[in-house]
Amino acid sequence: MGMARERPMFYWVLICMLLSFVLTGAAPQTALVTKLPGFNGTFPSKHYSGYVTIDESHGKKLFYYMVVSESNPSEDPVVLWLNGGPGCSSFDGFVYEHGPFNFEAGTQGDLPRLHLNPYSWSKLSNIIYLDSPAGVGFSYSENLTDYRTGDLKTASDSHAFILKWFELYPEFLSNPFYIAGESYAGVYVPTLAYEVVKGIKGGIKPILNFKGHMVGNGVTDEEFDGNALVPFAHGMGLISDELFQDVSNLCQGNYYNPLDENCESKLSEVDKDIEGLNIYDILEPCYHEKSPETSLGNIRLPSSFQKLGETDGPFAVRKRMFGRAWPLRAPVREGLVPTWPQLLNSGSVPCTDDEVATSWLNDKAVREAIHAELESVAGKWELCTDRILYHHDAGSMIKYHKNLTSDGYRALIFSGDHDMCVPYTGSQAWTRSVGYKVVDEWRPWFFDEQVAGYVQGYENNLTFLTVKGSGHTVPEYKPREALAFYSRWLTGRPI
Repeated sequence: MGMARERPMFYWVLICMLLSFVLTGAAPQTALVTKLPGFNGTFPSKHYSGYVTIDESHGKKLFYYMVVSESNPSEDPVVLWLNGGPGCSSFDGFVYEHGPFNFEAGTQGDLPRLHLNPYSWSKLSNIIYLDSPAGVGFSYSENLTDYRTGDLKTASDSHAFILKWFELYPEFLSNPFYIAGESYAGVYVPTLAYEVVKGIKGGIKPILNFKGHMVGNGVTDEEFDGNALVPFAHGMGLISDELFQDVSNLCQGNYYNPLDENCESKLSEVDKDIEGLNIYDILEPCYHEKSPETSLGNIRLPSSFQKLGETDGPFAVRKRMFGRAWPLRAPVREGLVPTWPQLLNSGSVPCTDDEVATSWLNDKAVREAIHAELESVAGKWELCTDRILYHHDAGSMIKYHKNLTSDGYRALIFSGDHDMCVPYTGSQAWTRSVGYKVVDEWRPWFFDEQVAGYVQGYENNLTFLTVKGSGHTVPEYKPREALAFYSRWLTGRPI
């Protein structure tokens, strides 16, 4: 056997490059975001974005935007963020809540201007914004049947995304991993967390370092959510003592599924008293879009299903939608959950101005910068879409929360206390109903020497927290306080 020849330097350079590719994955190289239209400064940390294909045969691709922690990326938690709807993009959280930038509306057709957000959750965590399910935001499928989905399928698809994402970014596998979200993500989060834990127990690789979940103003349970509004409205001074007494006597505490005509009549009076308020924050004015008025009538069948030859629509409106439909006291129930555009025959969400996000995310240069497909492929970005038909098929979330916490995983349930969409009264009641022993009695929590809300801690690491004066999307209304409790909870400090 002859002596080995000395290798040229470029050979070893090539070997090192290949090893780096294997160890770090391809995505960090191809998914790096280097600039964003509207922002002229330097990113405080690295940003990555793009697609993860979760079903090759269908061409089903989920879109994500990841902001690396500005503190200690190799050790800080990885947090997956989900907005709700169903049908609403997680760029809602990125643009309006806890993303790395604050957005300022442009003038005379200019793009919005971006400024660094001092209260971004990326200050202390690596955060992934995921558009889920397929058909929402920039996520899409080449097979339109994938746009008929529900809780269980969405959880399964999101779990497939997570596993593939960590294969692309293995350097984050040892970091603590959390799942978080708000509104209808009160369903997305615990169902996905359950899939993750089931995968860990089953030895599915990569093995995730999952630690817990957090839900803000989240849809949870038909009975608790459905009975939350009337006590909330009375406590906030939105209905009279006399009406509250009458409706309490006639309905016997059953407001979400009235069986008596007299009860129903009194509930209609409640609806009438509160119908002009901003359902997301009763302290804030209701934004009215300058367009023809919309009406509640029939659910608009998505055009994608008309193309498939579906004939079972339009669907009669079930006058409910996870506590934010009409009437407002209606909870989410098993079956079809209409998205806002389907419910109102409109592209808008009540009281919500999404012009900044819509103009920015539909700009061709922005889509190119964040590696989103063209509109001809992925569709127009919308805050909430009518492309999907979504079914609530997972039942109450209480059993999910109980199973997860009894397995040792941490859970933070937080509520903006002026939200009428998913009132805190329901979240407070269901967390108490779990039956865990109270280990931290109801008390105020503080930020900047002021009462920022109230907190109650239960055994098995279940915590309920309110944020004083906040609406439905807590980090949007109270960004400083939100970063404070988020930081304390993630690091295991007392809130």
